[in-house]
Amino acid sequence: MARRTIIQKLEILADAAKYDASCASSGSKKRNALGTAGIGSTEGMGICHSYAPDGRCISLLKVLLTNFCIFDCRYCINRSSSNVRRERFSVDEVVKLTLDFYKRNYIEGLFLSSGIIQSPNYTMEQLLEVARSLRQDHGFRGYIHLKTIAEADPELIRLAGLHADRLSVNVELPSEQGLTHYAPEKSGQTIRKAMADIRHEIDNVKDASSSRILKRAKAPSFAPGGQSTQMIVGADSSSDADILQSSSKLYAGYGLKRVYYSAYSPVPDASADLPPVRPPLIREHRLYQADWMFRFYGFSTAEITSVAENGMLDLEIDPKLSWALKNRGLFPMDINKASYGELLRIPGLGPASAKRIVQARRHTRLTLTDLGKIVRSLKNIRPFITAANWTPGHLTDSLGLRDRFVSRPRQLDLFS
Repeated sequence: MARRTIIQKLEILADAAKYDASCASSGSKKRNALGTAGIGSTEGMGICHSYAPDGRCISLLKVLLTNFCIFDCRYCINRSSSNVRRERFSVDEVVKLTLDFYKRNYIEGLFLSSGIIQSPNYTMEQLLEVARSLRQDHGFRGYIHLKTIAEADPELIRLAGLHADRLSVNVELPSEQGLTHYAPEKSGQTIRKAMADIRHEIDNVKDASSSRILKRAKAPSFAPGGQSTQMIVGADSSSDADILQSSSKLYAGYGLKRVYYSAYSPVPDASADLPPVRPPLIREHRLYQADWMFRFYGFSTAEITSVAENGMLDLEIDPKLSWALKNRGLFPMDINKASYGELLRIPGLGPASAKRIVQARRHTRLTLTDLGKIVRSLKNIRPFITAANWTPGHLTDSLGLRDRFVSRPRQLDLFS
């Protein structure tokens, strides 16, 4: 069989990486090679597209070092028993691809993961060498996100953090039981220890940066973009409530920047006893919305899960709207008097809109027209607010209010 070219390898290993989430470079340390002998930066204009919280488009080379794997995790397309095309990059090939793509302005950085080959330590050494070579041998200043191997030696992960902007350890599944059943070669305790070690290193660097001794000296850098994790949704029987409670504990316990939810889609030769799934991408989307509610909107996990019937979020409407419909006694809220925290609980209002409302009402009493200039749409907002010239009347308590927000299926006209 003819040896594959580097582009043919890229086709296989970039496709194999599509199941890895968490490739945004938001939160990283600002770094630019302008005026130095190096190349690249963690900033700039936007092969994988992600979006930072500020809306900036980020392009990364998202690839696996290899899709060979000695583990047989039953939810993974690249597991050892899966019948997929296999390929492997060398360290030099990944380095060359990253530099060539950056110089052509295709990417702003690298997102690198891998199947486990030979041993966790060997694989982690290969990932580490890619990051080290880019930084030290080629002066690369662009963004690097490494998916680390939890089972690897902690010292290898620590060294990776000296070169990478962000590290992540996949928690894989929401429960220990699910992990034991579907990935018996992995240990939840090992994964959590690796995440704790990364947080410890990040906290140490922060403490060193703020100490009086090092105020005049530059503190060492360790994963300045923090750490994240990925959780697979739908591979086991965990409910949405289980998933959100698990995520809440991860944020609190390990200082994560982000939990990424990855919808499980059965592969052709998946085990027959894997549970049936709800529409996976819609479910994933609802979990992201719920995740934002307790990260940025001030909701507790208990408040969010209180509207999850039988532990599952409503697929037809978003969880914030679902919460508002269940707690109509708190509405309507006067947008001219409600606090910032209260404004965040109104469907259709986010942090940016709430801040603009607070600023604008210092100068005038806001009308519905004024609000329409601040938000994208008033559809979800009208039933839950009062303004200088608006009151919803009985709309807030109407029995058919939920139906106003649900798009009903309709028969398409064959001749339109």
